[in-house]
This record gives sequence, C-alpha cells and structure tokens, in this order.
Amino acid sequence: MHSLNGEGKKKLLTRLARIEGQVGGLRRMIENDRYCVDVLTQVSAARSALKKVGLKVLDGHVKGCVRTALETENDPDHDIIEELLTVIEKFTD
Repeated sequence: MHSLNGEGKKKLLTRLARIEGQVGGLRRMIENDRYCVDVLTQVSAARSALKKVGLKVLDGHVKGCVRTALETENDPDHDIIEELLTVIEKFTD
C-alpha cells in the first residue's frame, strides 16, 4: 500500500482505531443483552465506517498504483485494470 502515506495514512489508522472501539462496544452490547435494534444500528454504523475506509484505500490505489502503472507502461497488457475491476467487484459485494 505505498500509495497511502503521511497524513492520509494517519487518518485511516485513526478511523480504524475508532472502528475497533465500535466493534468492542458491539461485543459489550451483546454481552449485556441490549435490545436487538440497538445492536443492529451499531452494526450498520460499523459497516458504514469500514466502507468509508475501503473507499479511501480504493481512491489511493486508483490515484497512485493504477495511475502509475498506466502512465509508466509497466503494465502493457493492462492487467492492473483487470485487478482493479476484480477488487471493485469484491468491495461492492
């Protein structure tokens, strides 16, 4: 993941730490027999937060790795595009 560095990387790590806290909170909610709808609401919030992290990583990949491969012709067969399409398909599942 060399396309993520500096401030962007720091922000992603901060987001991930927050998500870890959310998941821990979910575990405690289940341990404490919280109302199912409240648990599901928090699951939705954690999924949304993870999706945002994924979108940031994808953005960095496209603007960094993919752009570099296409501009430098290190990938004359454009395998990078096939890889990108595959990862987008997995991500949007």
